[in-house]
Amino acid sequence: MKVRNLLAGLLMAVAGAAIALFAYTKLIGNKDSGMLSGDSSKVEITGGTPYLTSLVMQRQDPVDLRYAAEQTVHAVVHVRTKSVVGAEPVNPILEWFYGERYSSRPREVQGFGSGVIISADGYIITNDHVIDEAENVEVKLNDNRIFQAQIVGQDPSTDIALLKIKAENLPYIKYGNSDDLKLGEWVLAVGNPFNLTSTVTAGIVSAKGRSLGILDNEYRIESFIQTDAALNMGNSGGALVNTRGELVGITSAIISPSGAYAGNSFAIPINIVRKVVDDLREFGTVQRAIMGVTIQDVTAEDAEKQKLSEIRGAVIKGVNEGGSAKEAGLKEDDIILRVNDVNINSSAELQEQIGKFRPGDKVNITYVRNGKQNTVPIVLKNIEGTTKTVTASSTSGWAMGARLEPLSNSERNSLKVDHGVKIAELNDGLLKDIGMRKGYIILSINGKKVNNASDVREASSNEKSIKSIEGVQSNGTYFSYSFRN
Repeated sequence: MKVRNLLAGLLMAVAGAAIALFAYTKLIGNKDSGMLSGDSSKVEITGGTPYLTSLVMQRQDPVDLRYAAEQTVHAVVHVRTKSVVGAEPVNPILEWFYGERYSSRPREVQGFGSGVIISADGYIITNDHVIDEAENVEVKLNDNRIFQAQIVGQDPSTDIALLKIKAENLPYIKYGNSDDLKLGEWVLAVGNPFNLTSTVTAGIVSAKGRSLGILDNEYRIESFIQTDAALNMGNSGGALVNTRGELVGITSAIISPSGAYAGNSFAIPINIVRKVVDDLREFGTVQRAIMGVTIQDVTAEDAEKQKLSEIRGAVIKGVNEGGSAKEAGLKEDDIILRVNDVNINSSAELQEQIGKFRPGDKVNITYVRNGKQNTVPIVLKNIEGTTKTVTASSTSGWAMGARLEPLSNSERNSLKVDHGVKIAELNDGLLKDIGMRKGYIILSINGKKVNNASDVREASSNEKSIKSIEGVQSNGTYFSYSFRN
């Protein structure tokens, strides 16, 4: 009896093993299924088998970011700035008891950030807000060499600035294509957070075309790449690179309740940056192309009104007289869906695409009106309403040893004035002699309101007669100077 039971158990064990082997061969061991190769495109799922799909994904090779880090870390620099803050009114009692902490005397302020070398001969990209109003800019390379940097140009509308140092044979990062970035793609952020040089953090592309409303400029272009790569103070102006070590963005901002990294970071797409840099190198100022419209994101109501199958695009809310859009026949409530062959999902993406062009360039705009799709060619213009190349002297002018720029609408609203001109650059001259600094705003000269350099020259009889100057310091304090001729 015992022998019979033993044989029966043995037979059952053999049968169970045979069944298990058969099942393994059919469900897992089939080489044509692609399971062992890690190629999920070859898996055929007829009845829905999540286990098989997850097993395929587990067998894929992990992302290796070492090459990208090694190729880029030596081309990211530490940018250090110095500026002098003007005197501020304080309580004299506090100054008496606490000294310089509450001193009303001008004081030196230091700042820091990052920069990206883009050429072997020393051109460096950083953020405009890193070096804005700086009187001295210093660059420290990854090999600890230190150089004084020249500011080639600045563009507040994109938060980009271009520096130049006198050096040769520098390591640099090659441009990539930010349009090719996909959601979920791995990227590296390289910079100097908290003055910790040569820091690399990793993350994925979380979103594209983000508009944050953080740039204070009438012609701002905001279409940020959002990632979860950690950024902190000092990362501004650093590099966002793909796994091939190509520059796809310039790190610029974070959203945080505490001021430190809180899960989201933002970079300026390199396709915007590259155009700005090329303009600054060639012309000294950005060749800003505009359509002459005000736009907003499409709402559900807009989409329903224009019979769109999906809520996307940029809806025109205003058309400027004499602008490119007006001449091409575009109207209020038209929804722009495409620029050339690029689909437009938001107003930020429309700004990004138009920002790649220069005045005089022709683009095809596809839009919807009354449920019907149309395409028209548009010749883009500059902010002066022409198709000519803009020079630094035409967007601003020189007077009294300073390069002067008109105030933007936001600056006027902030100061609650309807006129004024800002000192964008300061050389030797009267304004520097009397203690004025970059960033100061002149409201009137000899009692006459001014809006540009031409007004300044006219009010001062070509700088021959100056009795008074009134304006606002960088800290918001009003000033008034009187002179005896």
